Amino acid sequence: MKKIKYLFFIILSLTFFTPSLIISRILPVGSNQTYNSITSAANDAQAGDTILIYQGIYHGGNYINNLKGTENKWIVILNNGEVLFEGGNEAIHFTNVEYIKIKGLKFRNQTINGVNIDDGGDYSNPSQYITIEDCQWLGMNASGNNDELKLSGVDNFIIRNCIFSYGAGGGSLIDMVGCHNGIIEDCYFEFAGSNAVQTKGGSKNIIIRRNLFRDCGLRAINIGGSTGSQYFRPLNATSEASDILIHSNIFIGSQAPIAFVGVINALVVNNTIIFPEKWVLRILQENNSANLAKCSNNSFINNIVYIDNRAVNPTVNIGPNTLPETFTFRNNLWYNSQNTNWNSPNLPTTEQNGIYRANPLFKDLENENFELQNNSPAIGAGYKLSIDLTDKLGNLFNNPPSIGAYEANPASFINDFNYIRYDYKFKVTNTNKTLIVDFIEPIDKIKVSIIDIQGKLIYSHDYQNTHNVIISFNSQIPKGLYFILFQSKEIFSSIPLTIIE
Repeated sequence: MKKIKYLFFIILSLTFFTPSLIISRILPVGSNQTYNSITSAANDAQAGDTILIYQGIYHGGNYINNLKGTENKWIVILNNGEVLFEGGNEAIHFTNVEYIKIKGLKFRNQTINGVNIDDGGDYSNPSQYITIEDCQWLGMNASGNNDELKLSGVDNFIIRNCIFSYGAGGGSLIDMVGCHNGIIEDCYFEFAGSNAVQTKGGSKNIIIRRNLFRDCGLRAINIGGSTGSQYFRPLNATSEASDILIHSNIFIGSQAPIAFVGVINALVVNNTIIFPEKWVLRILQENNSANLAKCSNNSFINNIVYIDNRAVNPTVNIGPNTLPETFTFRNNLWYNSQNTNWNSPNLPTTEQNGIYRANPLFKDLENENFELQNNSPAIGAGYKLSIDLTDKLGNLFNNPPSIGAYEANPASFINDFNYIRYDYKFKVTNTNKTLIVDFIEPIDKIKVSIIDIQGKLIYSHDYQNTHNVIISFNSQIPKGLYFILFQSKEIFSSIPLTIIE
């Protein structure tokens, strides 16, 4: 009897198209494989191929240029077992890449940047449509302005379910220069140097949500910064950053969890901030170029701020050449655990409906469970925005919402991928030799195919008007690694499948 084991990751997802059956190549990398490095495999890769890296430790110093999938045929870089890139100036440097997905890789002890993705210095040809999932950055072998993930001129990207830790003393865990239309979600950040995440150099339309930031250096999220004029993307950008949405995150420690630095139209909403070391937030202008807007028109709404006396004098650090009077503060809950009578954060404008001297009543502060008890004053006390957001657990906020990163009594769950319909959810189970795929939403028409590691078609069938797909395996399929392809107008995904005798 065959046993079927499946790995729950989607290696390719796109939005609203109708592909024909695509049977692409698997390019194996590793000892005794076809390719001995990711670079050699990338040099041969074509649109639709999967670069499958076998378990092992690989040297850094890989440079990959002009690796481009297409809208209907992404290139996937995927682990098969534990894959670690150790050392080198950079583990991998990608230039001018499009429609690529990177999943399940680990990086450690690089001396310049962990992974670098850029546009080659020419924003007329940005690197774009990049997805990074389930990767881990385990520490830098550097102490200066060095970044674990450096993005320059990257558009339409998603970073999801990744771990970033032990950054260089003067660098960022994720540094963005002139990046646009991106999502950073469900990641874990710890022990940054200067910043966990930085958006600067004309970055715009970035969502940072549902992450946990622990002891992330000087500024956990630096919204903006100070960038040389030649590095802006586009060159005529009028602010360091704009239209940045930061919601449903947990911040523990950091000198300042949030810094607004030369940014306009940023919204920091429904976050939970715990014990900042010096300030809750900063309002700064570090780049005083005449063509750039001053830091202004930003909002801080529905956040729980749980502090001690370290962050009360002052709570908000306001620098020169800023316009703090244009900021909006409303419906935040402020509580000083060392002085329960404290009610005077030095906000630059009058807050609407702020809550002071009220313990938010977390379920278990000591064990870092920041969900709300049933009698919390934060429940239903938030301001309802015109956009629907999800809380830290993916639950839709109520109307009116709770304050903080968790909705206390969620009514529903949604997947609010704002820029790209990235992930059409389904569940895979098996019984004996039968594989069952259950879709959350009904599918009008879908083609399901199985290919082997050489790209040979093993099975293909069209399914109509179904909530699930049932595939029966016969005894003629030998053991080995296969890929199940799902193709419809809404889905183009693949799941690795290992069959073991």
